[in-house]
Amino acid sequence: MSLTLEQRPELLYIELRAALDYFDKPLGSLSDDERGIVRHRALRAYDIGARALASSDARDVHVPEGQVTRALREIESRYPEPRQFQEELSRHGLDREGLLQALYRELRLESLLERVAARAEPVTDEEVARYHACHKDRLQRPETRTVRQILITLNPDFPENTPEAARARLEAIRETLLADPGMFADLAMRHSECPSALQGGLLGRVPEGHLYPALDAVLFRMTAGMVSEPVQTEVGLHLLYCETIHPAGPVTLDEAGGRIRQLLEQRRQANCRRAWLESLG
Repeated sequence: MSLTLEQRPELLYIELRAALDYFDKPLGSLSDDERGIVRHRALRAYDIGARALASSDARDVHVPEGQVTRALREIESRYPEPRQFQEELSRHGLDREGLLQALYRELRLESLLERVAARAEPVTDEEVARYHACHKDRLQRPETRTVRQILITLNPDFPENTPEAARARLEAIRETLLADPGMFADLAMRHSECPSALQGGLLGRVPEGHLYPALDAVLFRMTAGMVSEPVQTEVGLHLLYCETIHPAGPVTLDEAGGRIRQLLEQRRQANCRRAWLESLG
């Protein structure tokens, strides 16, 4: 006996995905109203996909069996036990074979749409420059600071890492650095217990909000070349060295060009896919 549309595994799979995408819930936990919304959107997505896959452009689009198997294994890996995976499928009227069919259809449709998107005209340098010129007010770089640190962890089981001993060690290191801040990288390599010690304590160029709040609060009050007092966080005691302050300012075309090109390409490809799908009727 042939399956009705509502029983087709491909549609059931789309409903499962739609429940997570729109409501962040498993399909079985949706309210009647939510279930109705999901069913409507899933039917529409299924219909669009069916028309796309019936088009002449889809005739030579195939998905290797290994790709489908990998997709199935990726889903299976989310469940601690195979039994739980099987129970989840059964709960929604699916089995392994039906899921494979649904995955094959989904991957074939993705491959087809990627092929269609590739027809989009390439973005020119002039278009990138024009976008940059028209959006300069939005293309702003926040203030950042190049920072190094020396970290000593706290562990009462080790005499040299008790809070008192760790603070005394950092205070002694700080006294040396106040006389010669240029020694920070060398002392970080010798004393810091952070992996960044291998790079002379360099944490890089960071914006506000990137570090632990206690470190952030200290770093963004420092002047360039300043060494902080010991700062405590949940990982230990830190000395910070504000190496350079990079002021906020406009992002140049050279800096933003790659990201702008990617954005414009994504938009153009999306428009190309949309126009093609609309042409199918």
